[in-house]
Amino acid sequence: MRRTITLLSALIILSTLLAPAALAAPGQAFPKILPLPDGFAPEGVAVGRGNTFYVGSLAGGAVYRGDLRTGEGAVFVQPQAGRAIAGIYVDQRSNLLFASGTQSGRAFVFDAGSGAELASYQLTAASARFVNDVIVTRDAAYFTNSFAAEIYRVPLGPGGRLPDQSAVQTIPLTGAWVQNPGASVFNAKGIEATADGRWLLIINSTRGELYRVDPQTGSATLVDLGGASLTAGDGLRLQGRTLYVVRNRLNQIAVVNLAPDFASGSVERTITDPGFEVPTTVALFGSRLYAVNARFGLPPGSYEVVQAPRN
Repeated sequence: MRRTITLLSALIILSTLLAPAALAAPGQAFPKILPLPDGFAPEGVAVGRGNTFYVGSLAGGAVYRGDLRTGEGAVFVQPQAGRAIAGIYVDQRSNLLFASGTQSGRAFVFDAGSGAELASYQLTAASARFVNDVIVTRDAAYFTNSFAAEIYRVPLGPGGRLPDQSAVQTIPLTGAWVQNPGASVFNAKGIEATADGRWLLIINSTRGELYRVDPQTGSATLVDLGGASLTAGDGLRLQGRTLYVVRNRLNQIAVVNLAPDFASGSVERTITDPGFEVPTTVALFGSRLYAVNARFGLPPGSYEVVQAPRN
């Protein structure tokens, strides 16, 4: 009996040491906390086919792939010296993962099944560059530049076929768009698209303003939110006419109900969670939100994706 108790105690201690502290209890489906590797420095999160999720890293531009149901995963795209990845998006039609290349001014495209790098585009070579986020519509991928009043369009062929470098287009943000001056002031961050592709939605983080943008011309309309501010706005996700706006350093996700023309709306409520530690972007999966903790400005600690209810 004593030998049995000792053996059981040893097994319990060993399992405690081997299991990540943030992982769910064995057998629990869709754990609330999805741990990432130490030092991963995440920024972007996206959901792909099935239960698969992906997280991009500012540290070497690695990509982590995991399973929302089990919480298990591993580094999928290995880091490279000089590369960093912020916002990401998976085009489930083609199973391609599009990634924003921050201060390199580049965009990357990976096979979401194998992890192979399929394309790299130089979106801008200007000194004012921080390619921050990406959204994919039926016919193009659009990227924001936080340091310049312009977005970039990478047109896609049938089935999401990738073009060559010569097809990349620069679209100035005009109309009501206001760019805060400064070489390293973050303006445009998160970007979304309406289901029909008619409009883009872009958040100006510093000004706390949401804009509806014509994807062909770049002409912007300030979305009337009744005086509400979305300062620290970062990643966006749109479901129908409900927009989820991550407010990073505030540890909040604002839920905005938009009008049918997307030119006005109201902040209906705010989602908070004790697990939020400067979340930057968010993904949708069924009735759940998944926010990634970038932990900007916080002491060293673990990096995680946190599940929160949408409703």
